[in-house]
Amino acid sequence: MFSRLLKIKNSEYIILSIILVLAFGVRLYKINNPLGDWHSWRQADTASVTRSYVEDGIQLLFPRYHDISSIQTGIFNPNGYRLVEFPIYNAIHALLVKNIPLFSLEVWGRLISIFSSLISAFLIFLIGKRFLGATGGLLASFFFAFLPFNVYFSRVILPEPMAVTFALFSIWLFVRFIDSGRYIHLYLSAVFFALGMLIKPFTAFYGVPIIYLALKKYNSKDIFRNIRILLALDLALVPFFLWRIWINGYPAGIPHFEWAFNGDRIRFRPAFWRWIFGERLGRLILGIWGLIPFSVGFLQTGKNLFNHFFLLGMFFYVVIFATASVRHDYYQILIIPAISLTLAQGANFLWNNKEFNQILSRSLLVFSTILMIGIGGYQVKEYYKINHPEIIAAGEAVDRIAPKDALVIAPYTGDTAFLYQTKRWGWPVIETSLEETIKLGASFYVSVNFGDPDTKYAMENYKVVEESEKYVVVDLRERKNE
Repeated sequence: MFSRLLKIKNSEYIILSIILVLAFGVRLYKINNPLGDWHSWRQADTASVTRSYVEDGIQLLFPRYHDISSIQTGIFNPNGYRLVEFPIYNAIHALLVKNIPLFSLEVWGRLISIFSSLISAFLIFLIGKRFLGATGGLLASFFFAFLPFNVYFSRVILPEPMAVTFALFSIWLFVRFIDSGRYIHLYLSAVFFALGMLIKPFTAFYGVPIIYLALKKYNSKDIFRNIRILLALDLALVPFFLWRIWINGYPAGIPHFEWAFNGDRIRFRPAFWRWIFGERLGRLILGIWGLIPFSVGFLQTGKNLFNHFFLLGMFFYVVIFATASVRHDYYQILIIPAISLTLAQGANFLWNNKEFNQILSRSLLVFSTILMIGIGGYQVKEYYKINHPEIIAAGEAVDRIAPKDALVIAPYTGDTAFLYQTKRWGWPVIETSLEETIKLGASFYVSVNFGDPDTKYAMENYKVVEESEKYVVVDLRERKNE
């Protein structure tokens, strides 16, 4: 039935539309959640830049967030500079929040990521169709749309989903250039590659399959003699280097990043293989059983090794950024397109193969796909939970009590998610002492940890303005003994 359906003119786009509609639907799950779910600290940093844009206007060259401490950069950051990714995501986010106030800042942030992921699913279909046929393209889009890991991480308030979309645009347009020879496609590919790198430099590894396609069409000498190709290369890379040169003038806003490469010496150690290929790829993303179509897809070789070079680029990525890839699972967002294409290649083979019993191979494919999604979903469901609702209640109390210009201390082991809930600038941790932080301008202290020594000190020496079973808010402007 599926084969006959595909023979109908444009039927693949009908099926693709159904996939995209369903993908949109599953990503709406708990879209109204407060920002306290998995990796809320990283999401809070991103959302905080948007909030500063909404409050103070969009300044692309000076993105700021509400953490003015030195915890992330080692330098006191009174202006709250957040100089990491070029804030394309945040600018779009702020414009939507200000001009279309239908949803909250958090919902708009998630919707941007959702729509970015839907565009990515469409682009993966186009890329898959080019290298695997229409069925392969649909399968790749299906896996990208419904892998539970990707469902969650394509509705978070992070710039990664948008960076992936730009990178996939770059690949698709380069494929168009290879097929048509039209340089407009090459230049557009370079522009989207530049946008992806400005948002997330890690998308540079999407250049590995692009290099493969280029070397397959041209030899290396021809590439470096072609002025148009060199111009496209400049378009792709120069904006990133200009941005890096610019932000180097503001070191207080550049978080430590050296640790991400191999800060804990984990690269190629047994723990590295266990976490990346066992826990993340094997269990969390592929749900164990997804290794069957993935492995079969990896073993499929032919005239075109595009998928293999895409996977190679992703392997380079996790190896080079070994510590970051092991510590934070959201770093695996970038590898999902390559995994989806490989799954599609394996699923296509298992469904159509004539080497094994077709009934058994098809049954194995269906069974392994169901278990892959089921086991992955069982693990990822925990990501949606709000594990510490008390920080949200405490943040609302501060927002109600403290003046808008108050600087707040919201200690939460350095996690900025608590500070974000207060909607105030300040500190997510006490770096020296409470008294020293007060000298820097702190006027309110909020805590959900009554056993913390700083909390006890603040409650004993300063005016407690609100206290409940979950939190306490202290006015640091009034000493009890004065």
